[in-house]
Amino acid sequence: MKLNISFPATGCQKLIEVDDERKLRTFYEKRMATEVAADPLGDEWKGYMVRISGGNDKQGFPMKQGVLTHGRVRLLLAKGHSCYRPRRTGERKRKSVRGCIVDANLSVLNLVIIKKGEKDIPGLTDSTVPRRLGPKRASKIRKLFNLAKEDDVRQYVVRRPLTKEGKKPRTKAPRIQRLVTPRVLQHKRRRIALKKQRTQKNKEEASEYAKLLAKRMKEAKEKRQEQIAKRRRLSSLRASTSKI
Repeated sequence: MKLNISFPATGCQKLIEVDDERKLRTFYEKRMATEVAADPLGDEWKGYMVRISGGNDKQGFPMKQGVLTHGRVRLLLAKGHSCYRPRRTGERKRKSVRGCIVDANLSVLNLVIIKKGEKDIPGLTDSTVPRRLGPKRASKIRKLFNLAKEDDVRQYVVRRPLTKEGKKPRTKAPRIQRLVTPRVLQHKRRRIALKKQRTQKNKEEASEYAKLLAKRMKEAKEKRQEQIAKRRRLSSLRASTSKI
């Protein structure tokens, strides 16, 4: 059986082949996400703790977390499930997956080192592989490097070297998102100022409209009172003429 061991602290990964059944017996009957002591693998692994993260059987079918069996089962999988990538929207497919319990029928077992032991493992813990792609958002760069608010984020972005034959070596870096620059602050101030101007303009127009409405209502009221008074005069005049 092959053991695919990774160490997240250094970014290294190593594939080792173990033929001794006694060394592998410590992983048998264990489930995915179980933490196991790696001491039986050899003296150099003394003190190491690893977590079982997955594996493939001899026919290439992957282990799936939550399937409590040794063998293979056919499950109806949809978007969001492990061991399946849908090609169309809403697509579901019945796929063969292997259970999450380790046994001798695996060809590869994936392990992650969660605790380093006394000795270094060559090619795994003695060297560091730099991150190819670092964070792109300004706040996440600050969090990664523990920067203060005054520090310039642009100096800490993860750069990737590009080398081509016959050309000058150069580096490539992502464009930082959500970077607060003087121009961004200027645009923000302008937006706030325009918003205040609109609010003030709306208030002034509303007050002018209220004054105009009050004036029109007053004029209409006066006109109506004049008409009422005129009708009363006419009615009283008609009443007096009829008596005569």
